[in-house]
Amino acid sequence: MSEIFSLDVDTLGDLRPINQAVFSLGSNQGESIEILQAAVDRLAETPNLVLVDVSSVYRTSPVDNIDQPDFFNIVLIADSTLEPLTLLQRCQAIENAYGRVRDPGNPHGPRTLDIDLIQVGSRTAESEELTLPHPRAHERAFVLVPWLEIDRHAVVPQGTVDDLVATMDTSGVVKIPDVSIIKP
Repeated sequence: MSEIFSLDVDTLGDLRPINQAVFSLGSNQGESIEILQAAVDRLAETPNLVLVDVSSVYRTSPVDNIDQPDFFNIVLIADSTLEPLTLLQRCQAIENAYGRVRDPGNPHGPRTLDIDLIQVGSRTAESEELTLPHPRAHERAFVLVPWLEIDRHAVVPQGTVDDLVATMDTSGVVKIPDVSIIKP
């Protein structure tokens, strides 16, 4: 009877494990709320990616380069069988479609759309294109506060998101009560 339930890896074919992917989206140029909604819609259209939850919208103070308008930020959780690099490429394609300009002289400057891949299950990556988990997510209230809202059990290598949020200044991260992004 136990043979019926055993799996031979060679017979799995193209099946891949489902990983929970966490994305942080932000915008401070153009019609930011509409851009965030469109980005969520485009992510939802991605084959082999299923949206699980989307946080509230937060108005956040800029980090690193404070001489720019406030951002609007959300966090999105999805289940996916896609490889992390494929997810990153999809994020960059969506950013480009909404006018993202990468300025090497001002890497933390204003942008129409920024989509960061925060983590993909327990996968790790260390390359020129992608580092997973995101190396600075644990320091960023604009990532952790919205993430905590939709996943009270979220964990990064540095600890639980709940514990990290409890120790940081979150005064620059304010939930916007009457604005929401609709999960398609």
